[in-house]
Parts: sequence; C-alpha cells; structure tokens
Amino acid sequence: MIKADLSGAMAFIDERELSPGEGRKLLDGLYGGHIGREGAGWLKLPVDYGDRVSDDIKKAAGRITGDSAALVVIGIGGSYLGARAAIDFIKSPNYNLLSKKTPDIYFVGNNLSGDYLEQVIALIGGRDFSVNYISKSGSTIEPSIAFRVFKNLLTARYGADGAKKRIYVTTDPGKGKLRSLADREGYQSFPIPGDVGGRYSVLSAVGLLPAAAAGINIDDMMAGAREMMEKSEADALKYASLRQALYRRGKKIELLCCFEPCFHYAGEWWKQLFGESEGKNGKGIFPAYTDFTTDLHSLGQYIQEGERTLMETFVTIDTARSKLRIPTDGDLDDGLNKLSGREILTVNNAASKAVKQAHLDGGVPVMELHVPDVSARSFGALVQFFEIACAVSALLMKVNPFDQPGVEAYKKNLYANLGLQ
Repeated sequence: MIKADLSGAMAFIDERELSPGEGRKLLDGLYGGHIGREGAGWLKLPVDYGDRVSDDIKKAAGRITGDSAALVVIGIGGSYLGARAAIDFIKSPNYNLLSKKTPDIYFVGNNLSGDYLEQVIALIGGRDFSVNYISKSGSTIEPSIAFRVFKNLLTARYGADGAKKRIYVTTDPGKGKLRSLADREGYQSFPIPGDVGGRYSVLSAVGLLPAAAAGINIDDMMAGAREMMEKSEADALKYASLRQALYRRGKKIELLCCFEPCFHYAGEWWKQLFGESEGKNGKGIFPAYTDFTTDLHSLGQYIQEGERTLMETFVTIDTARSKLRIPTDGDLDDGLNKLSGREILTVNNAASKAVKQAHLDGGVPVMELHVPDVSARSFGALVQFFEIACAVSALLMKVNPFDQPGVEAYKKNLYANLGLQ
C-alpha cells in the first residue's frame, strides 16, 4: 500500500512538533460522525460499496460501451478531475489514441471556451456517443452550458426519446435542478451522497462510471481504498501532521511532484482537494503540482535556490509497466553509450534520487510517498490516502475541510455581468 518516507523533512522541524495523537483523535471523530458530519461521507464509500452499487454502474458502463464510440463527461472540479485522473493513471494519458474496445472519453464543461467545445464535437464526428452529466446542483454555468450543447446534438442525431437513453446523470439523490430534470425526463441517474463533497467524490459514481466505461476494474479501485484504510492510515496521519509542522515553520507552498506523466491529472485533482479544503480563514498551504523531470527545466532553478517557502512531496511509483531499454547506437556522440541496455526506468529512478538530494541540500523539506504501481488498486488507495490526510490536515489547522465559501465570489460577479441576477 501507500508508504510515507518522511525522513527528508524531519530535519527541518523538532519531532515534538508533530501531533499524530491529535490527528488520530480527529480521524476517529470523522469516523464516528462527531466531526464533519455534513461532509465526511466519503469515508464510508469504500466500506459501503457493494454488489448493487457495483452492478448498476457496470451495467450502465456496458451499455455505453455497446452503443457508443465516445462518451462525453460533463463536469467541473471534483465532478471530472478524479475520473480523468483514474483514466490517465490506470490506462494512459493517451487513452483516446489507443486501440481498444472501450469508447473514447472526452471531458467538457470544465471551461467556457467555445473553441474547445467545437473541437470535441469535431473529434466525435459522426460516431455514436453518450453523455454523463455530473453535477450536484445542475446550475454551475460551465457544465450547464456544455450540457445544453451536447443535449442538443444528441436530440438532433437520435430524436428526443433516443437522446434520453444516452444521457446518464450523476447528481444529488433528492434535490437540485439536475435531480428534478433527471426525474422529469427519465434519465438514468446515479447518486452523489449528500454528505460527500465534489472533491471527495472520486470513489462514488462520479469517478466510477467514467472509469468503468474506460474498462477499469472499479472493484479493484474500491478494494485498494479499503486496504489503505487498514494498512496505511498511520502514514496518512504522519503526512498530515508533518506538513502542518512545516507550515508553522514558514513553508507556505507544497509542491507535489511525480516522475511519471500518467500522474498529471492526479496532481490536478490533488490541487483542488487540498486547495479548497485548507485555503480559507486567511490560512492554508498553497498546493502546486509539477511534472518531473519536465518542470525541472522551467521551475528547477527556483525550487533549488529561490525563496525558502517551499516543501515538496514526491510521489514515487515503485514498479513501472514499461521495460523499454536504451538502445545501443555507436553513431551518436551524446556520452550515453554507457547506459545502453539499461531500462529507462533505472534512469528515471536515478533522476528522482538526484533531485530529492539536490533539493534537500538546497533547503527544501522533501516528503516521499511510495505507490506500488499504476494499477486500479493503487489508484483507489492513493485517493483514500490523500482524502484522509487532507481532512485531518485541515482540521489540525482548525478550518472546515468540507466547505468552500470563497468559490461563490466569482460566480456571483459572473452572473451579475451576464445579467442573470
């Protein structure tokens, strides 16, 4: 399961500053419903996951795969980041370009660009497609506009009744505009539990239906989450406690880093999870994600020698899928012939160790999280690990991990600018 190596950061604090006992107490409070009653339902998702939930999602995914060459997932923030992270991590960042029996998956409704929507429409072309509209309320402007566009396309192509059979809704089980629409039109729907916020919803139908449509074993994802709760909770609590100790020492920015491109959208999901959970009341560690070694050629100088307000968390994937080796080529005068025959993975691992040591030497505390591989089981474990660590970290900071009042500020201004108020 997920293992935390925190030795690279311990030298920057006094061990007495850690509060694992307090973190354990807070997590027990979340489990018991004494803390975060309105938003801690995600803790139950892996445990409550059963045959009925699994079967409903798998049957819908099977229908989508059977009648559609493309699936359009409409959502913003937590309504799409987790699903995209799962597909990139478990399948490939190039998923849509692969030869496969599952549909291409396009994510829309996460911006207000007409150009982007037209490009997705062009990519779908004349192929059959379905839509999964994900929103608790059904009134967020970005996905609402995208749904209007793709509902119109479905109706034009399949007629009103045919379109209804290709629309799958994931929303609040009992209230909201999208719930009312789904009930009125007869769309197949899946619930987002009322006590599960968007950024904590990856292991609900929000993430599971698109993942299943991509051919991912969602039973394995949930099994990984349960295994993490049994074996890695102590590491999650240590990580939460240490990042708070570093924050009190003036480390205001956390860089999450990974040396595998498939992790990119997991990093984007992590940014929302921690940013919306901790950034309030004038407090919070600013979350940033960096792709290494790529970003070392743009941000490496600052990380190495810039202002010392940074902490880093390396995500290390211990076993890669690829066994690709560096070929021998005597015609190249690049100084790399000594590496001929080695797996590229060994070079990537050497780079990770070199970067970690350089940043430690430069005064950046480095924490490292070891993930076994890029499987569905590991992804589920990683999601649960970060969600537990995030909730406890925010509570240690004495902020509510489950609200996001500041998100509404730009929305109010936007609606006013458009004359919708």
